Amino acid sequence: MKKQLAVILVALSLLSGNVWALTLNEARTQGRVGETLNGYLVALQTDAETQSLVSEINKARSASYQQLAKSNNIPPDEVAKMAGQKLVARAKPGEYVQGINGKWLRK
Repeated sequence: MKKQLAVILVALSLLSGNVWALTLNEARTQGRVGETLNGYLVALQTDAETQSLVSEINKARSASYQQLAKSNNIPPDEVAKMAGQKLVARAKPGEYVQGINGKWLRK
């Protein structure tokens, strides 16, 4: 399952760079978005471009989590939490992540 999750996450990151004017990597390095432990992205800036990017990425993530959950017979929120932990751990220096206390931290 870990291998499937990694493949899905890589696919999502590649998809985001090709579809939107603002890429996920740009939004991360600009401090416009942050990763959460629940597996979803949060907009830290409220402009329309950031909001749209977050909405589309979270929609794709949700679909991926649903698919992985179904194929592994586990709840989707469990898949999302596992992905969230990996995404937070993999965040690069300077990117925002949400801690277990709910506060935003810059790595």
